[in-house]
Amino acid sequence: MNGSIERRMAEAGIVLPEAPKAVGSYVPYVVTGDLVFISGQLPWIDGRIAHPGRVGVEVGIEDAIAAARLCGLALIAQVRAACSGYLDRVAQVVRIGGFVASESGFADQAKVLNGASDLMVQVFAEAGRHARAAVGAASLPLNACVEVEGLFRIRG
Repeated sequence: MNGSIERRMAEAGIVLPEAPKAVGSYVPYVVTGDLVFISGQLPWIDGRIAHPGRVGVEVGIEDAIAAARLCGLALIAQVRAACSGYLDRVAQVVRIGGFVASESGFADQAKVLNGASDLMVQVFAEAGRHARAAVGAASLPLNACVEVEGLFRIRG
């Protein structure tokens, strides 16, 4: 199905990846009522983690922002899968939470997470404005520099 959100993405040159498979004992998303809870997404590109390492050590801030955007693309791919391929069912991006693997003293986690947040607004317009948490971490799964989870409200 092709709706207004898909057209907006196409016009902006945004291409979604396939919804990533879970890499552990969990499911990529859970739908309950009108909410879709999406598990933490990592910055996959061509079957590997993009920009591995800690931000401020092995990874620069711009690469970390790009990695957060990749996580955001994966979130959108997961919600598309939860909506049977129809993104116009998304009523609101409620919240995203992000974790940034970073060196001690790094304080720009919020700037890194803007890579995912800005994408949500670009794709979903006003419905993309959301609550958010940005948290520093010593390390993340598979040496990812960023992991982002999401909560979306959908229409029936």
